[in-house]
Amino acid sequence: MLMLKIQEIRELIKLVDQSSIDEFVYENDGSKIKMKKIGTAAVTTVQPIVQAAAPQVPAAPQVTSAAVSEQAAPVSGEKPAQETAKAESPASENLHKITSPMVGTFYASPSPDADVYVKPGSKVSKDTVVCIVEAMKLFNEIEAEVNGEIVEVLAKNGQLVEYGQPLFLVRPE
Repeated sequence: MLMLKIQEIRELIKLVDQSSIDEFVYENDGSKIKMKKIGTAAVTTVQPIVQAAAPQVPAAPQVTSAAVSEQAAPVSGEKPAQETAKAESPASENLHKITSPMVGTFYASPSPDADVYVKPGSKVSKDTVVCIVEAMKLFNEIEAEVNGEIVEVLAKNGQLVEYGQPLFLVRPE
């Protein structure tokens, strides 16, 4: 079974995003990749094709802008105006954003019972692992890319993240 590598999927996402096509589907040996542009962002879903003789495999969750907006909705008691003010103040400090290089699930620690990789106030170097993004059952370690201090963690553990979505704000040194 021929599987695309993560880098190849990233390149496909970039090509679809930069092209004028709205939808792209790739099927090969029981795997299916479907990319669809919604607004200005490209959304990618990967689904195994289940055959009658094969055991049932749950399909990968489809990421849509609606799913992301539900997760980004404030919990009762929080005020959106406070979040807006909070988001604007760090941006004015010329902070570096560590973004997700792929669509997947964000994990703040290497395992459920382990401490988080970083938290606000943690000092990081360019090669410090700050989180894991799991895509297609591959766990990809995401590095800080800059030397500095973590100011804010923008994603929640177990949250679906999109390609290019900011995960951390870092004050560069």
